[in-house]
Amino acid sequence: MDKRLVMFGMTVGSLLGAYLPVWFGASFFSFTSIIGAFIGGAVGIWIVVKLYN
Repeated sequence: MDKRLVMFGMTVGSLLGAYLPVWFGASFFSFTSIIGAFIGGAVGIWIVVKLYN
């Protein structure tokens, strides 16, 4: 598996996960955005691994 694809999935997932609470009125630097970035990064990696295999 290409490391760049995994990093791309993590980056996109983290950005989307961090920005999702902003749509509901939270700050981009809030605790929920930090947790969202972590979860989004993990989901992004999982999606890339599932698509690659």
